[in-house]
Amino acid sequence: MTLVVQGLDVDTIALKSLARLTAATAIEQIHPQAFRLVGARHDAGVPTLCAQAGLDWAWVDSSRKLNDFGLFVTDMDSTLINIECIDEIADMQGLKTEVAEITEAAMRGEIDFRESLSRRVALLAGLPEQALEAVYTQRLQLNPGAERLMRGLQAAGIRTMLVSGGFTYFTRRLQHTLGFDEAWANELEIVDGRLTGRVIGDIVDGQAKAEHLQRYRDQLGLQPAQVICAGDGANDIPMFRAAGFGVAYRAKPILREEADCCLNHVGLDGILTLFG
Repeated sequence: MTLVVQGLDVDTIALKSLARLTAATAIEQIHPQAFRLVGARHDAGVPTLCAQAGLDWAWVDSSRKLNDFGLFVTDMDSTLINIECIDEIADMQGLKTEVAEITEAAMRGEIDFRESLSRRVALLAGLPEQALEAVYTQRLQLNPGAERLMRGLQAAGIRTMLVSGGFTYFTRRLQHTLGFDEAWANELEIVDGRLTGRVIGDIVDGQAKAEHLQRYRDQLGLQPAQVICAGDGANDIPMFRAAGFGVAYRAKPILREEADCCLNHVGLDGILTLFG
């Protein structure tokens, strides 16, 4: 195994301290913001040292390359993009605080996602459809490194899937913009130009996200080890367990415990660096 560390500003002293701590045989620069510690040995002090130095870190099989993978699956809200769409939609109703509290509780795993989604969507009843467009055009931004990540994955021949507990109104647009092969999310019911406060069809929760991953993985003839997934909250745990490598992006503690890599400092394109 090799220890890969990344940061917005990688301090040389911290890097050398890590090398001593892990008895690494060499330090290789693989990117302006990333280094590989060759021959590093596991040490319980790595997380603390990296946290103090503002570094993201991961243990990676040194023999694995990016094109060894065949599928990348990512969550949308607060992972691929900078917002929780439902919170911003609720803000159009003056209900952002109330809805955001339910969102946060669900993200931490304190309440069931299906219940939380139903409760939040019900609060949106009567909102004009134009509010969704306003959120998309005025508030939604891609998280740092998202576009570079997608270009790198596609260049490596890796299929991509966007799967979200959010809404198809946004996933369909992002699928078109970024070139995802598949996209799945919940569909808001709209009647006469206004949200009804209901979702059409089955709710896409954490288990459904994992099932979409497994279905597409099997369709492509891939093994779990050939799948990378990314997420930020509790409802991403099932798909992390169905994938070979899980990346927690600015994530809640409950998901970080399941992850192979936590990106708290660098952008999403840090995923490419891990297997460069």
